[in-house]
Amino acid sequence: MKKIIVASANPVKIQAALQGFQEMFPDQEFQVEDVSVPSGVSDQPIGQEETYDGAYNRANNARKEVPDADFWVGIEGGNLKIGREMEVMAWVVVLDRHRIGKARTAGFYLPPKVVELVNQGYELGHADDIVFGVDNSKQTMGSAGLLTEGVMDRLRFYVPAVVLALIPFKKEELYP
Repeated sequence: MKKIIVASANPVKIQAALQGFQEMFPDQEFQVEDVSVPSGVSDQPIGQEETYDGAYNRANNARKEVPDADFWVGIEGGNLKIGREMEVMAWVVVLDRHRIGKARTAGFYLPPKVVELVNQGYELGHADDIVFGVDNSKQTMGSAGLLTEGVMDRLRFYVPAVVLALIPFKKEELYP
């Protein structure tokens, strides 16, 4: 059984990591644990670089905190400012003892009311909660689920990026 440490206590991120590993390695069994570690970036990362750094830092800090695992996973959601608009995306970083796998989710654009709150300093999840009148959406359906009325929830948004981040571990001979 392979041990995966997810660098977050968020149940959506934990489930996304487990589901991605199960899809890529269906013949293996996995044990998943979570650990809360700092991302080293702002609560609401803006831009590719800060968001990637947050995912990498989470995975690396999890590896330092719990060194006896097989894999460490960092998932960091962020926003890209494009003119007056804002795109939501996330980076996934997977580490083992020798390799790194990384991938980005798809992206989508936020409604102006949410962008305005994020620009005022609110974290995206809190801005969503205010605009949609819900509570703790970032640990359930997230922006994607709220905007698509559940067609694309946060889990479904993250899993493809986890799968793609696992390519170097699936095709080890191509990623020495």
